[in-house]
Amino acid sequence: MRIGILTGGGDCPGLNAVIRSVVRRSIKDHGAEVLGFLEGWRGPIENMIMPLTLNNTGGLIQRGGTILKTSRTNPFKVEKGPEKIMESMKRNNLDALVAIGGEDTCGVANRMFKEHGLNVVCVPKTIDNDLNATDFTFGFDTAVNIVCEALDRLHTTAESHNRVLVCEVMGRHAGWIACYGGIAGGADFICIPEKPINTNELLQAIKKRHARGRNFSIVVVAEGAKLAEEEILKDKELDSFGHVKLGGIGDQLAKLIEKETGYETRAMTLGHIQRGGTPTAFDRVLATRFGVKAADLVQEKKFGTMVALSGAKIIDVPVEAGVGTLKTLDMEMYQVAEVFFG
Repeated sequence: MRIGILTGGGDCPGLNAVIRSVVRRSIKDHGAEVLGFLEGWRGPIENMIMPLTLNNTGGLIQRGGTILKTSRTNPFKVEKGPEKIMESMKRNNLDALVAIGGEDTCGVANRMFKEHGLNVVCVPKTIDNDLNATDFTFGFDTAVNIVCEALDRLHTTAESHNRVLVCEVMGRHAGWIACYGGIAGGADFICIPEKPINTNELLQAIKKRHARGRNFSIVVVAEGAKLAEEEILKDKELDSFGHVKLGGIGDQLAKLIEKETGYETRAMTLGHIQRGGTPTAFDRVLATRFGVKAADLVQEKKFGTMVALSGAKIIDVPVEAGVGTLKTLDMEMYQVAEVFFG
């Protein structure tokens, strides 16, 4: 059997660990050959390939990013994109494809499976942890740890200067990173996409802290959070999957807080720092387990499936179960965070 692999969408700690795992399991235990497509779905569209062996994928478990590169290419927005993908599969004598990615990458894989008969198995990847049918995705734990460390550092400077510091983190439609990172980092208020920002609640929480002698505050805000009185974003630049390019809510909040309270306020955006660098031990193990399971699903010819974490077990589910709707934050977790507001 000959297997292709691609990594699509945003880069994420743990991608290389999945590649390493799929290659190792496929070659060593299944006697298969493995070929990598470069730059996400652009790879099979333009037939950009890279042979994958035990040697060139060894030692990848601790390495961030992806050796296969990535892109946000949408084949269904490229002329005859799906047909070119199927032609690349045939040209390279590939029996199946392992697609590693988030909602968009797996969504394309689902359409390719249903509409074009592509033999595909998906591995869910996103630091946002917003894919359905899996308890966690690899990359999320690393991102949360980065946010936690950043907040630890912000606390010392905020306290030294009696400032309010607003930290903007990733999270387009889901507040998993903001909530988990905010709780772990001792944030004094957390703003998430699932709940419009009530500026009065936010301002009162900060004033309450100052009234009891805590003359600094840390506010965490997800990039997709919106003010309760704000209209839906319009006339914003979109990517190839139709997503608005976000950013700036942190600055907006900082200006509002300083204006309404008189407290010196600064904003900072973690941005791509959350996606880069070495994966945590949890993400290395999860990515490795996902890769082994994906290789096994290919061997079993269980196509149109996605690997998933259910409790402590790695299972498989129909890929459409993972991409039908986004998994937003469990609001019971947000209620835990609210105990520490103000």
